[in-house]
Amino acid sequence: MAIKIAITGKSGSGKTTITRAFLSVLRERYPEKSILLFDNDLAGELGHTFGLDIRNTIYGIRSGKHEYRTGIPEQMTKQEYVEWAIEDIIIPIEDNVDIIVSWLTGSKDCRCPITGQLNYALQKLIERYDFVIFDCEFDLKYLNQLIDTNIDLALIIANPTVESIKLVKRIDEFSAKYAAGGQMGIIINKVGSEDITEIFSMAKNFDMEILGTIPFDDELAVGSESRVSETVNDAIKNFYFRLNLPQENV
Repeated sequence: MAIKIAITGKSGSGKTTITRAFLSVLRERYPEKSILLFDNDLAGELGHTFGLDIRNTIYGIRSGKHEYRTGIPEQMTKQEYVEWAIEDIIIPIEDNVDIIVSWLTGSKDCRCPITGQLNYALQKLIERYDFVIFDCEFDLKYLNQLIDTNIDLALIIANPTVESIKLVKRIDEFSAKYAAGGQMGIIINKVGSEDITEIFSMAKNFDMEILGTIPFDDELAVGSESRVSETVNDAIKNFYFRLNLPQENV
C-alpha cells in the first residue's frame, strides 16, 4: 500500500522545493522503494525542476487532446482505454522514480463517465508505488476533485509571517476532511533571523501543530531551476522523526 504525502500551501511558499527535498530524503533512506511524483499544481513547475517541459497531462486525457506516443490499441473498454492512456503520460525520472502531471481537473459534481474512470485508474496507479508525493494546489480540495485517496501526511507550507499563518488556518479548514485519519501539520519555510515566537503561539491558538521549520536558503533566493537545496534536505531530516512516515527501513 502506497504511503501518500501531500504538500499544500500558497503559491510561492516553497511547495515544489519541499517536494523535491522529500524525494531526496526518501531516496536516501529507501533507495530500493518506488516513488511517484504527482504534480497537482496548476503552475506545473515540478517537471521543470528536472529539465522537463511536460505537455501530456491527465487533463489532456479528460479533454481528448492528448497526443499519444504509440498507436491506440483496439478492442478496449473505455475503462481500459483510460488506464492505458494514464500509462502513456507517466515519465520516468530516474530508477524507481516517475512523474505524472494533472493540470486542470473536473468537478466531482460532473456526471460524465470520464470523472469516475480517471478516479479509478489513478487509484490503481498510485497503489503500485511505495511512496506518492503530491505537489498540490492551495489546499487538498483540488486534489480530491481528481482522485479519492487517503492521505497519510498533509503538510501546509507557510512563510514565517503572521499573515501566512492566518492563511494556513483557512487551508486547514478547507483540507481537513480530505486528510481525515492522516497527520496534518505546518512547515514554516524560509526562516531567517526573525523571531517566530508569535507564529508558534498563533498556531497553538488555532489548534494546529508546527511539525518543523526550514531555514532560508540564499542560493535558492538567487534562483535555482532545479530547486535542489541541501539546506532544505537537512532540515527535513532533522524533523523527519515527527512525521507520519516510516521511521526505519520498510
